[in-house]
Amino acid sequence: MAAKLNVLFKKIQKDDKKEVLMFHVQGDDLPHADELLKMPGSITMLNMEEAEVGEIGAEFVSIQRDHKKTVLKFHIKRDTESKVNKLYPFAGSNVSITLQPSQMSIEEFYEEREGIEYTVDGSGNVEVNDNQMNMDDVESEAKLQRVK
Repeated sequence: MAAKLNVLFKKIQKDDKKEVLMFHVQGDDLPHADELLKMPGSITMLNMEEAEVGEIGAEFVSIQRDHKKTVLKFHIKRDTESKVNKLYPFAGSNVSITLQPSQMSIEEFYEEREGIEYTVDGSGNVEVNDNQMNMDDVESEAKLQRVK
């Protein structure tokens, strides 16, 4: 279930491998408290309406509440830099964010993924290593798994 909040975008801070985002919800009342209190320590899809960048995967690091405010802290990987750069102008402003749990684990989120090696010839054709798995191989493997 998605939780939509009006928050103060308190800060955005760069780190070597991630961006740290901090939002404040003012007052005692925390909308969607039941859902939000279950999310820290997991991956969340974050969408800031004003930035118009779509959903960004973020680690929901912590939620801290006191009588004046609730602080929501997130980590975003640096590989989403093109989207993150569009958030900077909104730091210090009130914004609307939508948070939704992701099916991705924290390990998957931070996993370094290698791309497929390929070459491009002079006419623009892509050549992939013959040992690379293709969609026919995937379909054949899926059929074998169903038979077992």
